[in-house]
Amino acid sequence: MIRIGSRGSQLARWQALHIAARLQALGHDSTIQIIHTTGDRVQSAPFAQVGTKGMFTKEIEEALLAGSIDLAVHSMKDLPTELLPEFTIAATPERAEARDAFLSVRYESLQALPASATVGTSSLRRQAQLRALRSDLQIQELRGNVDTRLRKLADGQYDAILLAAAGLERLRLTEHLRGYFSIEEICPAAAQGALAIECRGNDAKTQAMLAALHHAPTSFAVTVERTVLARLGGGCHLPVGVYCGQDAKGWRVQAAVARPDGSAVLREQATAQPVDLSAASAQTLGNTVAETLLQRGAAALLGETLCVGDAAVEPHL
Repeated sequence: MIRIGSRGSQLARWQALHIAARLQALGHDSTIQIIHTTGDRVQSAPFAQVGTKGMFTKEIEEALLAGSIDLAVHSMKDLPTELLPEFTIAATPERAEARDAFLSVRYESLQALPASATVGTSSLRRQAQLRALRSDLQIQELRGNVDTRLRKLADGQYDAILLAAAGLERLRLTEHLRGYFSIEEICPAAAQGALAIECRGNDAKTQAMLAALHHAPTSFAVTVERTVLARLGGGCHLPVGVYCGQDAKGWRVQAAVARPDGSAVLREQATAQPVDLSAASAQTLGNTVAETLLQRGAAALLGETLCVGDAAVEPHL
């Protein structure tokens, strides 16, 4: 019996059950163990104050290390850009929708919002890019699981909210989904929409079993993205977006680094046709994009970001 560790949120449970079903189809029985993380317990303070490094993964990794679970299913953007040496990402399944979603009860789009409308999001990345699009908006913190956030929207606490589209689609909670932001409007977080299946680095048996769930193109894309984030200083809760996808020219990387108040957004893109989909090729491409951003002044913009608690990523919603 394979023991799967997961957070207790509705979305995390869905993701764990999804992987359990795929393992069952391969002939492997499993059970899910719910593990409450720091991020689940700290619901009142803004992420920029408490930091996010490991806050959704620390307790799960402790269970992995203790041997009480065999693998963990994460939203990949919850994972710090550098794993502890005891762990490995054994499989990256095919990615879901990577873009951010616009949700509102009364308004059909961002452009339709009235002046000084209230928009909820807990992500500094979204806040900064949203302010660049609409500097007049009143942006407020939005915490809680998907149901809680949608309830706050329905109750009229916000005129609109922003969430990762993948979670809404996985849970089929799209009643108030009005549209998606393009990559050029709001560049997603590194690895948004992707899952990571983590296990112990010395557990060859589990790694071999999970190989059937691995999707090489997704793994390549998210490795590019996480490399950009790491090179830009993934130790802070950064207003950085990066997305790598395929088009007619091969692989295309788009990245955005924003001043926290949205008064400046530095954007960069690159195309490549790597000879393989190895981690080394992905890291080379990611570092190339990051170095260009740094040469163009990204460090100065990021230096204005308040860094607390050495946060590496943003919450998975």
